Amino acid sequence: MSTPKVALVLVHGGWHNKSAWDKVTPRLEAQGHTVLAVDLPGAGANTIAPKSLGARPFDLAAFAAEPSPVAGLTQAERTQAVVALVKEAASLSDGKVILVGHSAGGMTISAVAEQVPESLAAVVYLAGFMVHNGVSLLSMIPHETMSSALSPGLFVGDTIAIGATRINTGPADETYRSLLKASFYADLTEADFAQAASQLHSDEPNGGALAPSEITPERFGSVPRHYIRTTQDRAVPLAGQDHMIAAVDATIGGATITHTLDSSHSPFLSQPAALSAILLDIADKALATERGAGAGSEA
Repeated sequence: MSTPKVALVLVHGGWHNKSAWDKVTPRLEAQGHTVLAVDLPGAGANTIAPKSLGARPFDLAAFAAEPSPVAGLTQAERTQAVVALVKEAASLSDGKVILVGHSAGGMTISAVAEQVPESLAAVVYLAGFMVHNGVSLLSMIPHETMSSALSPGLFVGDTIAIGATRINTGPADETYRSLLKASFYADLTEADFAQAASQLHSDEPNGGALAPSEITPERFGSVPRHYIRTTQDRAVPLAGQDHMIAAVDATIGGATITHTLDSSHSPFLSQPAALSAILLDIADKALATERGAGAGSEA
């Protein structure tokens, strides 16, 4: 009889895609776990780039003003895509799923945990937006604990007018490229940074960024939650991470279990072994909890 394993569903952050997890996935699979990653609606293979992004010569003013082709996407669409993947993952394992979300992906995994808490063994935020009820991603960014974030300096154009939070993934000067590296990838080599930057898409739809969190103690609060803190983060600063943890614990109840990496915003690239070790430990503890519950029900 095979040893039971959990399945892990990995959700990328803003402007990224499922390839962000390419260094983590084989480490988790090597321990026998099922791993599924997703390109969210509007991301990766599912994105549509503004036409001006590909125009040459590149016109930054035109790029900043062009309405986003993905402006109509909603948080509900992203939530449902991940709910479907959680159900698929459950069918491929022993029914126990750990849901992991990076950065802006935290908004989606919160919504999924609220919708299908019975399907989840744990929810894990990696430098993620774990915001309390009624707060949106964009309303969290101006909070005083986020004041050292560099990433807002990357935003191009009027977010409301174009329908998306846009960054320049096309030709950019050295100042902008340096800010991009410092925001997301400060602890990567130049070569690894160039590879990571080549995978980014430009537009994050406002449907996700403006949608307020709708989590409740009864549903979201019933799922064990973990937060992986990233101490050198300049996209979601450590003070902001700790504020979100405290605010959710105060409003939802229970205690978020914290883990810490001395990394910038993207440890799936800079510290994949250390990140994988944390996720494997969470998986082991989730399995132990499930076995304990099963033994108790049989007694």
